[in-house]
Amino acid sequence: MIKYLTAFIFIFTACHVTAYSKSQNEKFPDGSTIQSWFTDTAQVNINKLGKQYVITDYGVIKDSSVIQTDRIQSVIDRCHNEGGGVVVIPSGTYLTGSLFFKQGTNLYITKDGKIKGSDAITNYKIKRTRLEGMTTNYFAALINVDGVKDFSIFGKGTIDGNGLKYYDEFWLRRKVNPKCTNLEALRPRMLYISNSNDVKICGVRMINSGFWTNHIYKCNKVKYLGCYIYAPTDGYPKGPSTDAIDIDACENVLINNCFINVNDDGVCLKGGKGTYVDKDSTNGPCRNIIVQYCKFAKAGGGITFGSECYDATNIIMRNCNFNHTSNILLFKMRPDTPQRYEYVRVEDCTGNTIYGIRTKIWTQFFDLKERKDMPRSYVSNVEMRNINITCQKGFYQLKPSDKYDLGSFAFYDINAHDPYGKMDTSFLKSCKINNVRINGDKIQ
Repeated sequence: MIKYLTAFIFIFTACHVTAYSKSQNEKFPDGSTIQSWFTDTAQVNINKLGKQYVITDYGVIKDSSVIQTDRIQSVIDRCHNEGGGVVVIPSGTYLTGSLFFKQGTNLYITKDGKIKGSDAITNYKIKRTRLEGMTTNYFAALINVDGVKDFSIFGKGTIDGNGLKYYDEFWLRRKVNPKCTNLEALRPRMLYISNSNDVKICGVRMINSGFWTNHIYKCNKVKYLGCYIYAPTDGYPKGPSTDAIDIDACENVLINNCFINVNDDGVCLKGGKGTYVDKDSTNGPCRNIIVQYCKFAKAGGGITFGSECYDATNIIMRNCNFNHTSNILLFKMRPDTPQRYEYVRVEDCTGNTIYGIRTKIWTQFFDLKERKDMPRSYVSNVEMRNINITCQKGFYQLKPSDKYDLGSFAFYDINAHDPYGKMDTSFLKSCKINNVRINGDKIQ
């Protein structure tokens, strides 16, 4: 495992590239202009964020065995009360439960600094929060941010969710009760950001989250730049439901030059579920999401349109590499939820996966209610271009169903290898194919 991680860290560092650069009139798949905001991948400058509050200057001690939640929170509160600035994690490991950042505060983790989450759930506050497509009372994340503007987490240090005990307990619960849900296992997420604008997460290592690693909800303009996101995917215990980045009812999100290896979805779109999902104001669509120059190792998908997603438009993935990833694109189709996924583009991607593009009926926690005006689910205006991929079980895995419609698709300049070797497009409303080869055979 150490050899595996070292190799990937080397690849991730050696292959660092600058952001995708095209003219400012570059378009989203629906034809709207991509804002210049997406082209700015500059790292955060600590000297522009105000006073620096080094936590060890305010009573926090260098002792990785002592829970210091209250002491660290007092530094965050002081930073906020004195007009804002940067809370600095110096070298050393600092053990804590849930922390809450406020307007004007930022978090900087030095190269040898580490925030380590407590592995006892009793150190996490119970709050009203968003989880699995609903608003409920549950444990706060390790790091929590709500209702702020211009917030940053940055540096070359580490946030360690310390999740091994949570993983072990989850799998033991599953042995006793195979239907044990994620929420019943009582685990904390690593980072939860809600109702916030202009957020940057830059350069940090995020490892071993107890539950979802990153969860952003109802946010606008969020950037993940050069982050390393890891949870164990081999051996025992694997990290269950350690999704790398969950985007829940958000607009304008850029994920650039990140490394992802987790035991569930890589980038997952969320927003709500259920028969009346579009009638509930706590739910919402995902709009204008760009994932680029990322390296995906083991993960459920490059981008997953998740089981708690119902409306996603203008989704781009480009210049990404896959290594043992489950899917390039996965559409989870819920028969109890009206779903609308359209204007999706994948381009300039390489590597190896289990599947390429795939639809899958998803009935976990199925709860179809009577609704006379139930909109019909569909996926449409999806384009894949310039893809060089080897798929263990099949590149093209779109499946027809009486539960949803598949509209317009386009495949250009595809070179795929798989054991299936076919593309049945007869059930698509329309399909354009140009220069597509599977196992060297041209697809007409």
